[in-house]
Amino acid sequence: MTTMEESFPRGGTRKTRKSEKAFHQPVEQDNLFDISTEPLQSTKRKKSQKGPVKTKKLKTEKRESSKSAKEKFEILSIESLCEGMRILGCVKEVNELELVISLPNGLQGFVQVTEICDAYTKKLNEQVAQEEPLKDLVRLPELFSPGMLVRCVVSSLGVTERGKKSVKLSLNPKNVNKVLSAEGLKPGMLLAGTVSSLEDHGYLVDIGVGGARAFLPLQKAQEYNRQKNKGAKLKVGQYLNCIIEEVKGSGGVVTLSIDHSEVSTAIATEEQNWTLNNLLPGLVVKAEVQKVTPLGLTLNFLSFFTGLVDFMHLDPKKAGTYFSNQAVRACVLCVHPRTRVVKLSLRPVFLHPGRSLTRLTCQHLGAVLDDVPVQSFFNKAGATFRLKDGSLAYARLSHLSDSKNVFSPAAFKPGNTHKCRIIDFSQMDELAVLSLRTSIIEAQYFRYHDIKPGSLVKGTVLTIKPYGLLVSVGEHIRGLVPPMHLADIQMKNPEKKYHVGDEVTCRVLLCDPETKKLMMTLKKTLVESKLPAISCYADAKPGLQTHGFILRVKDYGCIVKFYNDVQGLVPKHELSAEYIPDPERVFYTGQVVKVAVLNCEPARERMLLSFKLLGEPEKERAGHSQKKRKAVNVGQLVDVKVLEKTRDGLEVAVLPHNIPAFLPTSHLSDHVANGPLLYHWLQAGDTLHRVLCLSQSEGRIILCRKPALVSTMEGGQDPKSFSEIQPGMLLIGFVKSIKDYGVFIQFPSGLSGLAPKAVMSDKFVTSTSDHFVEGQTVVAKVTNVDEEKQRMLLSLRLSDCALGDLATTSLLLLSQCLEEWQGVRSLMSNRDSVLIQTLAEMTPGMVLDLEVQEVLEDGSVIFSEGPVPGLVLRASKYHRAGQEVESGQKKKAVILNVDMLKLEVHVSLCHNLVNRKAKKLKKGNEYQATVQHLEESFAVASLVETGHLAAFSLTSHLNDTFRFDSEKLQVGQGVSLTLKTTEPGVTGLLLAVEGPAAKRTMRRTRKDSETVDEDDEADPAVVVGTIKKHTLSIGDMVTGTVKSVKPTHVVVTLKDGIIGCIHASHILDDVPVGTCPTAKLKVGKTVTARVIGGRDMKTFKFLPISHPRFIRTIPELSVRPSELEKDGHTALNTHSVSPSEKIKQYQAGQTVTCFLKKYNVVKKWLEVEIAPDIRGRIPMLLTSLSFKVLKHPDKKFQIGQALKATVVGPDSSKAFLCLSLIGPHKLEKGEVAMGRVVKVTPKKGLTVSFPFGKIGRVSIFHVSDSYSEAPLEDFTPQKIVRCYVLSTAGHVLTLSLRSSRTNPETKSKIPDPEINSIQDIEEGQLLRGYVKSVEPRGVLLGLGPSVVGLAQYPHVSQYSPAKTTVYNRHLPEGKLLTAKVLSVSHQKNLVKLSFLPGDTGRPDVFPASLGLPLLKQEERQLEAEERDHEGEKEQKKNQKRKEKNQKGQEEAPLPSKEKSEPQKPRARKQGKRPCLESGSEQERVKKQKKAAPSEEDDSGVEVYYREGEEEIETRVLPTEKQTRPAEAPRLKLSSGFVWDVGLDSLTPALPPRGESSDSEEDEKPQQATQKKSKKERELEKQKAEKELSRIEEALMDPKRQPESADDFDRLVLSSPNSSILWLQYMAFHLQATEIEKARAVAERALKTISFREEQEKLNVWVALLNLENMYGSQESLTKVFERAVQYNEPLKVFLQLADIYTKSEKFQEASELYNRMLKRFRQEKTVWIKYGAFLLRRGQAEASHRVMQRALECLPNKEHVDVIAKFAQLELQLGDAERAKALFENTLSIYPKRTDVWSVYIDMTIKHGSQKEVRDIFERVIHLSLAPKRMKFFFKRYLDYEKQHGTEKDVQSVKAKALEYVEAKSSVLED
Repeated sequence: MTTMEESFPRGGTRKTRKSEKAFHQPVEQDNLFDISTEPLQSTKRKKSQKGPVKTKKLKTEKRESSKSAKEKFEILSIESLCEGMRILGCVKEVNELELVISLPNGLQGFVQVTEICDAYTKKLNEQVAQEEPLKDLVRLPELFSPGMLVRCVVSSLGVTERGKKSVKLSLNPKNVNKVLSAEGLKPGMLLAGTVSSLEDHGYLVDIGVGGARAFLPLQKAQEYNRQKNKGAKLKVGQYLNCIIEEVKGSGGVVTLSIDHSEVSTAIATEEQNWTLNNLLPGLVVKAEVQKVTPLGLTLNFLSFFTGLVDFMHLDPKKAGTYFSNQAVRACVLCVHPRTRVVKLSLRPVFLHPGRSLTRLTCQHLGAVLDDVPVQSFFNKAGATFRLKDGSLAYARLSHLSDSKNVFSPAAFKPGNTHKCRIIDFSQMDELAVLSLRTSIIEAQYFRYHDIKPGSLVKGTVLTIKPYGLLVSVGEHIRGLVPPMHLADIQMKNPEKKYHVGDEVTCRVLLCDPETKKLMMTLKKTLVESKLPAISCYADAKPGLQTHGFILRVKDYGCIVKFYNDVQGLVPKHELSAEYIPDPERVFYTGQVVKVAVLNCEPARERMLLSFKLLGEPEKERAGHSQKKRKAVNVGQLVDVKVLEKTRDGLEVAVLPHNIPAFLPTSHLSDHVANGPLLYHWLQAGDTLHRVLCLSQSEGRIILCRKPALVSTMEGGQDPKSFSEIQPGMLLIGFVKSIKDYGVFIQFPSGLSGLAPKAVMSDKFVTSTSDHFVEGQTVVAKVTNVDEEKQRMLLSLRLSDCALGDLATTSLLLLSQCLEEWQGVRSLMSNRDSVLIQTLAEMTPGMVLDLEVQEVLEDGSVIFSEGPVPGLVLRASKYHRAGQEVESGQKKKAVILNVDMLKLEVHVSLCHNLVNRKAKKLKKGNEYQATVQHLEESFAVASLVETGHLAAFSLTSHLNDTFRFDSEKLQVGQGVSLTLKTTEPGVTGLLLAVEGPAAKRTMRRTRKDSETVDEDDEADPAVVVGTIKKHTLSIGDMVTGTVKSVKPTHVVVTLKDGIIGCIHASHILDDVPVGTCPTAKLKVGKTVTARVIGGRDMKTFKFLPISHPRFIRTIPELSVRPSELEKDGHTALNTHSVSPSEKIKQYQAGQTVTCFLKKYNVVKKWLEVEIAPDIRGRIPMLLTSLSFKVLKHPDKKFQIGQALKATVVGPDSSKAFLCLSLIGPHKLEKGEVAMGRVVKVTPKKGLTVSFPFGKIGRVSIFHVSDSYSEAPLEDFTPQKIVRCYVLSTAGHVLTLSLRSSRTNPETKSKIPDPEINSIQDIEEGQLLRGYVKSVEPRGVLLGLGPSVVGLAQYPHVSQYSPAKTTVYNRHLPEGKLLTAKVLSVSHQKNLVKLSFLPGDTGRPDVFPASLGLPLLKQEERQLEAEERDHEGEKEQKKNQKRKEKNQKGQEEAPLPSKEKSEPQKPRARKQGKRPCLESGSEQERVKKQKKAAPSEEDDSGVEVYYREGEEEIETRVLPTEKQTRPAEAPRLKLSSGFVWDVGLDSLTPALPPRGESSDSEEDEKPQQATQKKSKKERELEKQKAEKELSRIEEALMDPKRQPESADDFDRLVLSSPNSSILWLQYMAFHLQATEIEKARAVAERALKTISFREEQEKLNVWVALLNLENMYGSQESLTKVFERAVQYNEPLKVFLQLADIYTKSEKFQEASELYNRMLKRFRQEKTVWIKYGAFLLRRGQAEASHRVMQRALECLPNKEHVDVIAKFAQLELQLGDAERAKALFENTLSIYPKRTDVWSVYIDMTIKHGSQKEVRDIFERVIHLSLAPKRMKFFFKRYLDYEKQHGTEKDVQSVKAKALEYVEAKSSVLED
């Protein structure tokens, strides 16, 4: 209220300030932090606790009356400390929850996070209370740094669990300065204080003096902030050294200064009235030396006081030069509260307060030193030694010997030498700390840095925890052996094998000295392995064999891990010599395996491994050709390279050792016709994969590539010997030889048998060779086996060898055949020839524009080859479709098939094929079709209804090859086809299966009347026939008449009927771009021309005049004015042999004029002609940079048009020039070019191709300037994109599609800036990125193509899930998140991020509906550390979970401090039962939320319900065993509905006795028959009694959950109206998949629950709807829904079902339901808003806009504003921010006084907009004329915003405006 009054004074005048009692109230310490210190003492703390050790007390000697000097100068030990002692310390280590403090004389203490100051503790309490991080609460590492000097007070002295003494300290000014009083405060005093709050004009500082309020003005802090605080403001809890500047009102108000120069020169004077009671450590005093002794000095200071300086704290430079009465400056180190002994230091580093210590470590830490001389010995503390470099070192008493018993003080006389080791460094004394203990000197490992991954270490078992075995390796080194690594196999009861104190030998898996993390393994195979260990990728050389363990098993192979986090992949084909279809069944996580390295890329940290261990080294193999042969076994699958073609097949080399082998032509395919085809197109150098080794004889290896035989061998279905063969078996083999009496069939294993003529076929066999050919694949049935003679008889009859459904087999054969055709097409497309490439591109169904060349005698038509020489296009008489055709006529034709051996294209002119009907086809429907083309193994037919082309197999079995003439199909015949696909694939054909032969119809003969329409005729081209001879020569002038005008040439008739041609380039001298020169010449016009060449019609070449055929060429003419005038003439270059020679005259970059001939739709290029004999191509992507032009090139470019083009270079075919219309095509850095998407890689980016084969990649971060959830959904292959070239390094370009790059002139706002390196990131920046992966140490977020940030788990969410699957499910790879940059480390190349709502302003990454427990502050540190230990455990768990079922609650970890609690009994193992939860948001059974310890997620689980929340809280109970109950299917819906964990895990079940089993059980067999002693019987009796009482207690426990149907029946009788109980009862039945019983329970519930309990009843209805949705049918769901609507409020039921559909991804049903709701509840705005949100989430923004318009038409006017505001909010969150802004602006222009809309608009702009936009809105609001109360609200919001985001000036400006408003109001009232 005070601050409110200050900011907005009433009436416009400033209010005087009252005495601020508010700050005086002492903050009560929350009980939360008064906890046992055990959990706070993290492992780190225990490891680093080198200081306080138990000291040995010598027998007390008789006390002498006067203390000797030695006793007087005794240095500090733990015994000499006491509670309340004030002491100066130095921060040694900063952890999340504590500080480690170095104290004088080598001591060490700890400050807990709650001992900093009261204000900081209060903030911590607030954070815990509100269960989310506070923005202004900073972590300890940000408040303190190593080297800082701090004033401490000893708060307690304790003993740790390991028996070591521990010093607890406090920095709280209330404890340190409590010896001061307000009256005693004087200017110039130097005090320690902490910032308690930030005010307008400065800081309130807690100096801990009762009754005094200390204030630090802002200007006094500015210089300090600039120098020491990097310009940042001071934070609450920050530790300061302050000088008192001014004291007012008897110490009531104190003004402070923290100016560095004032603080560092501060001296404590007598005027400040210091006494021994209130003297503080850290004060600098002027003193006088009183007495000098070898052990130190006695000083006199502040006139009356005496202090001691021990030898450790003399000035090293002046040691030995001190004399009596010498004036010195000294610093107070400590004051003993009881004895009043003051210890001082003369070290220069302490004489300037406020400075930090600089020397923080010692370089020889861990070094062992020999013969170190003793300097002096102290009875109670230890001894000092002189090191070789002259510096002093110190050893504590407990470290002078191995034990108290062997300690002898006599051994430590000055000068005696000892062997010792440097174990620590005391910052306060700048001394090395030594140890003489033999165990420490001889310790193999002293620090974590000494331990290398892969090495063997010996250790002692410290404790056995659920997360693994803790092993002590050295004095302060502890390592963890995770449960997976306790043995070669998974152990259930490790405590049976390992006991505390056992010596174990481990191998180091991972050692991280920075985090003090050590992971080890006890797997026997790994520990005893003699093979080299891989601890970095560089160690992994190909061929190396080593041991590793399986980290994960995937369907694509196994990931094997080694040491130091090195891992590699064993692909599926390397898992075994035999094919393994399902690796997860064969291998398990944690399995130790021996692997061989195949390949390693250290730079990319990738490694390929194999379980198929490599054979002998190469040197043993060299030269032994026989051994080489043996490398290929019969039945093995190999890759081969074609060497050469022979008459019968291919000579190949088996890879990788190039062993020669032979692959016969007949063995290339299962289809007889495809063998020669593949043979024809395969070339030397081609590689074939998965080829079977068939036989090996006389050194010759025969191979086979038949898919049927390969799959038989892979499946292991091929018998290896006669003994395995039984009559009746079906085997796949091939025809080996054909005899008159039958055929011999051979099988892959080499066995063969005879199929006699009688059983070769169901049809009559005249000649065996008519039915089968050699090498053909067949299926044979064994009819007879003679093992002795090694013979068998076979049957090949279809009736015997049926392989199942004929239609399926038929489709399979067809698919296989067409797939091989596609393979041939890809081989063809790699050839250089234009003809072959064109044929490879042509597929059935393509419509072409063709020109008739001639009509043959048989009635078939040959078409002009066009631009592709040698291309034969033929239409048979039938396919001429009765049309009258003549040479030169233009026709549209459709391709039926391409003959890839004869290089002919079969086309058809039939109208219904060319003009297909766009009618939707249905899969599985039967259609009538007409056969259009026949191949050997399949036919092409056209559907009568639509004209689509479909292929169907002519055979339905491998043996079905013979047809009588009457059975053969003919072209034109009608057939009945059943469609198997409705879209033509790459083959261009639909796939179909023929119906019964009875449905065939005979071909109709075409009547004469069915001719084509006359208007299909085209102008005749240059007549091709008998060319008339002429006597013209080059240079002659001729006159003729224009016969016809074509786009690129004009046909002219000369005298005697000779035909000539004028090319477009020879009409005008200067051709204007865009004009069509041929249009200048009209038909019938007489022209005079000059002959410039003659074209041969057969070869299309221009012949020299000397050529004998020149007289039969077509004269090429020119009508250019320049050509006609000149006496001389230019002839075309007639001597060049090939077109490639001609185009060499053009250089890249040259500009040419060309004439468009046609647009090739198939190849997507413009075909142009530059001259009669020079042709060119312009790839479509080089025609324009405009998407509009590229979409419709035909609108931009007219045939015959003159174009200006730039030469790019010769085309790969060499016969064409490659041109560009957009300038030189240089794909250099900074260029913008058009490309075509060829591949979309989900979550990675796009691959884009450019003309001439250049490929580029677009990262997901460069797709757009604004990231989205599905950035790649708009991209499909073949889409054209505008690209900016970022980099040309490497063979693949790096591209960007960001409009800021491709259209920089637009200068639009870039929501997501480019981040190409860590330098582009600043601390505090808000960035968006895509989740890369969830790792054990945190979540990796990709911020740019090569920049990844890490959000550690405490910064991921304010919730705390126990299972990694929650992270995996809610943070899948590729999810878009907003993060705040916490820190950027350029040295470590590390960016630390936070996803917390407090940092990003976005919702939490986990939805609240999950019901996860909030993460408490003190748990943050624990969780971060436990994650390290449990990283590997988590990874293993992830494997075993089925993520798609995982939609339930997750267990939350809690600090494991409940050791004293009794162990709870174990949950049953049978498997988890799903538990149901209703959709209620109002009523809820109240149950106490209770914290139970969490140690493993596979132990017992308790479920608690909270009122008013939508979820079940699960808490884990510790159990004695680690069990993993089977996961049940899970279901989660919008209303918080969960089928989750097993019902039997709701509370601990009663323990089944004797259930524990262990892999190691047989090691110690129990002698069951042995007689038991009396003592044993007595013990057993006691044990039984204990067990019985425990069971009774469990049964009496009121919280015990039901375990059987009877239990549930009892419960629902006692609480019949509790929907939660009924839902649990349903879940109990669902766990056993007893769906009907679950339904029955639901029906009982609906009858039993009182009619007044509407909500409870609705909960059950919703549960029933969920049940039917998941387990029932659509009909059962509809019935339940209709009943629910009758019995409940209909709208609620509709909305619940809509949510259920949406969550279970039944979007079609959800959409239909919403449409029903809009009709029924059109007056309910909720429905409209819900539907709008549903559409936006589905990415249907336009539909959502239409819904809003409809809503405004249907709803009353008073609802309009709310609806528009709600839709605007939805747009901001899910859609277009600009549209949302427009909606708000529009609404507010109509309703300017709707403060609720203004408020929402401001909130949304703060969240999503810029600061300027927010300020603009506030400026508009505060100038509205609203009620003063509302104006005050907006001014308050504006002020709060500026305080948070603005400068001091901005805050003052807002206050001034408020004042102005108040005064204006006042003046109006006065007027």
